[in-house]
Amino acid sequence: MLSVRDAHARIVAAFDALPAEMISVADAAGRVLAQPPRARLTQPPADLSAMDGYAVRAEDIPAAPTALKLVGEAPAGGSYDHALGRGETVRIFTGGPLPMGADSIVIQEDTKADGQTITMLEAPRVGRHVRKAGLDFTAGDQPFATGRILTARDVALAAAMNVPWLSVHRRPRIAILSTGDELVMPGEPVGRNQIVSSSGIAVAALVRAWGGEPTLFDIARDDAKLIEDRIAAGAQHDLLITLGGASVGDHDLVQDALKAQGFAMDFWRIAMRPGKPLMFAARDRARVLGLPGNPVSTMVCALLFVRPAMERMLRQAGDPVTTTTARLAVDVKDNDQREDYVRAKLTRDASGGLVVEPHPVQDSSMLSVLAWSSALLVRPPHDPARKAGAEVQVIDFTALPGLY
Repeated sequence: MLSVRDAHARIVAAFDALPAEMISVADAAGRVLAQPPRARLTQPPADLSAMDGYAVRAEDIPAAPTALKLVGEAPAGGSYDHALGRGETVRIFTGGPLPMGADSIVIQEDTKADGQTITMLEAPRVGRHVRKAGLDFTAGDQPFATGRILTARDVALAAAMNVPWLSVHRRPRIAILSTGDELVMPGEPVGRNQIVSSSGIAVAALVRAWGGEPTLFDIARDDAKLIEDRIAAGAQHDLLITLGGASVGDHDLVQDALKAQGFAMDFWRIAMRPGKPLMFAARDRARVLGLPGNPVSTMVCALLFVRPAMERMLRQAGDPVTTTTARLAVDVKDNDQREDYVRAKLTRDASGGLVVEPHPVQDSSMLSVLAWSSALLVRPPHDPARKAGAEVQVIDFTALPGLY
């Protein structure tokens, strides 16, 4: 069986970055930048007041108190369009441009007004309460790098840079196909030998959280022609994910349907738990990733393989999921030849260190255990038995969108 690392490497190598598209800056949060924008103006465009008060020349107030003559005002959105003379001051408000010659602001709390005479009760230093031109950014600046996932903070900055459109990578379009006579959708009548399908809904939610556009097909019954038709439709997407039906049993029809349509099978078993029956196939530009049907196996495999494939389509690294160090809360037995992803709870001890407690039941059909968990304890193949307090590697759900 193929190792998890080798399977990951083969999958991510099969994907290239998707083309770019232009979208409104208002719609860009969460998208991946394809081309960094340049600031189209300087901000602030001139020296501005950071406070309500009076614009002055610092040299006119060598000591306090000093009286100056009020000659005008400069509100935000307006200006005083004359040079400030010796002994003069201008009433100014936050965001107002400094008059020519002014180099400091005395805040209104440190002044006393008597008609046109303003007494300064504090001697300012040059630059006090002044936002210098270009303090935020200057025309031509490129504050973002290609591949950045844009946040609300980023789109606010881009908008302030007077950039109305951004070049971002197109969202991966991912088809999701569940197969099997035993499946029904939530809310439908459940027969004696049937179960409610949850894996497709879970994968669609993860795809959406990871920046993709999921298309959730209707459940395909165990009919070879129907499955072939659905695969043909799914192959028009950037990736087709099949759920179940990828093993070698008499009723596992997905592999045969793929081969009938000219797909070459790369692999179909990997040395991991949960998730052994993982399949990857390709034909020209079409890619198919077959995930196991058990819902926990589905979600673990989606994290390990679908997410990095999507990252590659978005011109990101597509590296294996990041792990962090924690200490075991209990003893664990030795592991077999498969890499094990153990559902577990993360807490912190008195010193702030991470402590991981595996759930006592690890059946891959138990979504309640996955919902209880906040991490996966990663056990390498043939990992020896370990005592409580031993250092281990965990995948922390709190750092992953869509899982916490």
